[in-house]
Amino acid sequence: MIEEQLIRRGITDQRVLDAMRTVPRHLFVEDAIQSQAYSDFPLPIGSGQTISQPYIVALMTMALQLTGSEKILEIGTGSGYHAAILSRLCQKVYTVERLDALVSRARKIFDRLRYHNIVSRIDDGTEGWPSEAPFDRIIVTAGGPRIPTPLIDQLADPGRLIMPVGGQEVQELQVADKRDGDIKITTIEHVRFVDLIGAHAWPN
Repeated sequence: MIEEQLIRRGITDQRVLDAMRTVPRHLFVEDAIQSQAYSDFPLPIGSGQTISQPYIVALMTMALQLTGSEKILEIGTGSGYHAAILSRLCQKVYTVERLDALVSRARKIFDRLRYHNIVSRIDDGTEGWPSEAPFDRIIVTAGGPRIPTPLIDQLADPGRLIMPVGGQEVQELQVADKRDGDIKITTIEHVRFVDLIGAHAWPN
């Protein structure tokens, strides 16, 4: 996975590669498909959700430009795999998921792996986590029509946010840099994610 899917496609951040090498991805998928856990495609995790392919996880993580001291907000806990990767690279991860079955399973894996710097809650992720704001980095792991205003408001200044933005079939992976009150958006990849559901995204 590291050599063929990540390094060959331009993932150069050694800390990201080390985290991807260390976190046991197979624990975050169902037993029946664990043999496919390190393959180059997304996998179903139940509740109509997926675990992203390793390359996309690495690409989004590298784009955050983490140094180790950051406080991160993740919208869309899903399997918990991306939060686990982030937890190896920052100070603390706050992750929000609307589906309690996914949060319950992810928490058990975090506890098993002793990843104690991950805090999770069940809520509408498009509202962010106001009581813990601001966040140095925000990552959204589902696609929406626009970046939710509450997330921009909860992003530290300077700060960086990454999110798939577009329609329900295909999105642009956008990076929003906040500095001195201004937002600069760049696009790094075309992607396809499950829908971001919430008050500031697609309706349920």
